[in-house]
Amino acid sequence: MSIEITNESGVTVDEAAIQRLMTFALDLLHVHPDADVAVLFVDEAAMERLHVQWMDEPGPTDVLSFPMDELRPGTDERITPAGLLGDIVVCPQVAQAQALEAGHPVLDEIQLLTAHGLLHLLGFDHAESDEEREMFSVQHDILVGFAHEERRGDGRRGGRLRR
Repeated sequence: MSIEITNESGVTVDEAAIQRLMTFALDLLHVHPDADVAVLFVDEAAMERLHVQWMDEPGPTDVLSFPMDELRPGTDERITPAGLLGDIVVCPQVAQAQALEAGHPVLDEIQLLTAHGLLHLLGFDHAESDEEREMFSVQHDILVGFAHEERRGDGRRGGRLRR
């Protein structure tokens, strides 16, 4: 599995933790080991340009996702085909502000945004209330499972999401 992480934001990001999160989430969602995904951290100016260009909305946002091969999560019986998932773009400066407002660590916010972006790459959305419940439930499972694995810290891989 190729997970490319690039930080152009000017803010220090725990890239190793993001790498571990992405590996955990892709495994949990039964994504083929040969799938490719990129995570890019950008500053507010770059994020604002992308936000205006792609969403026609002013100001920087926290995360944007750019799906490529329209892959969907797999199951226990059938993993996704190999392919290019796409790009996740995160703005750590916006994440810092949101973390402060929410009262939790910045890394937690960045991990939440990265997981959220990954789910968008895999076809999840939150425009409708039933979609939002499903997406945020899976996002919660990823973050809680990953936190548990990080606390365990023995290098063993976590379980898989039952779908």
